[in-house]
Amino acid sequence: MQHARESTSTQIWDKTTTNVLGIERDANEDQIKKAYRKQALKYHPDKNHSPDAEDKFKKIAEAYEVLCDPQKRAVYDKYGEEGLKGQPVDGGAGPGGAHFSYTFKDPRDIFAQFFGGQNIFGDEGFGGMGGGGGGGGGGPGFHSFSFGPGMSGMRGGGGRGGMFFGGGDDEQMDFQPSGFSGSAKRQRQDPPLETPLNLTLEELHQGCEKKMKINRRVLSPDGTTRQEDKVITINVKPGWKAGTKITFPQEGDQVAGKIPQDIVFVVKEKPHSLFTREGNDLYHTARITLKQALIGTTLSIPTIDKVVIPYKLSNVTAPKTEVRIPDHGMPISKTPGRYGDLVVKFDIEFPSELPPKNKQKLAELLP
Repeated sequence: MQHARESTSTQIWDKTTTNVLGIERDANEDQIKKAYRKQALKYHPDKNHSPDAEDKFKKIAEAYEVLCDPQKRAVYDKYGEEGLKGQPVDGGAGPGGAHFSYTFKDPRDIFAQFFGGQNIFGDEGFGGMGGGGGGGGGGPGFHSFSFGPGMSGMRGGGGRGGMFFGGGDDEQMDFQPSGFSGSAKRQRQDPPLETPLNLTLEELHQGCEKKMKINRRVLSPDGTTRQEDKVITINVKPGWKAGTKITFPQEGDQVAGKIPQDIVFVVKEKPHSLFTREGNDLYHTARITLKQALIGTTLSIPTIDKVVIPYKLSNVTAPKTEVRIPDHGMPISKTPGRYGDLVVKFDIEFPSELPPKNKQKLAELLP
């Protein structure tokens, strides 16, 4: 249940044009939501026990409430906080000026609505926020994406190379929910729907942008539903690994009485003709003859960034020999500027048969 309360004094914008959410006056809707999410998590009284956390948490909620409602924001921009509190303001209609009556919602209700009615902190604080593709809004660094049963599908959009449906084990990315609506009463949310995001090693090495077009059901104010196309952009960061999850909260079908599902993309690496990946290292197998393995040769080693490295084999190359070339593997996403290694293995081709005279020569030459 939502709880109405009288507003405290909330000055959304100060003299530096930066509001309590830490954004500029011209911030768009996504920036406002992102700022609220960050500040609300930081100052929530259940997590932050500083003396001023409760007051900051209230002001953050009030600022978010005003900035996300065009009518309330228009009143504030024109009349300031006095207008929001229902006090007479100059320049309005009537003998005493304009009157607006408005009470702020309970900040905890706003928080619950924003995060889908979940216990964000769990029984052990933020420890419950690092989950994988589970439902809900998730926590910092968490991203999920799911489709409701009525989703008619997704198809590749623009971006580098485009794609149809695309699939690290140590990364989860989070995009902001599209807002909150309706009552703060806890509603049920179906589990997220995961779909693979297929990427080449080149795309994961360089980074790229993928655009996914989804078709979903959207609720109208009269309770009916309509089909809506929406393009979702995924900015793939260099070094992402297979298993990385990118979550778009509440972007699934809208169904009366339920929270829209989260949509979760899971990175999958497409097979490559020259390389396999293990962590941040790339592995390449070079084929050489027995003669080259014994007396040496110079190889041209390909790399993922299209550079060819000449490498001289001077000693005898055994079947299990590995050559490690530093900094020619995959980017380390958590440490920009650093790379894994390129590891070269060898597939030695043996002759299928030897003439007797050659066997005799080898027997004389070999120890």
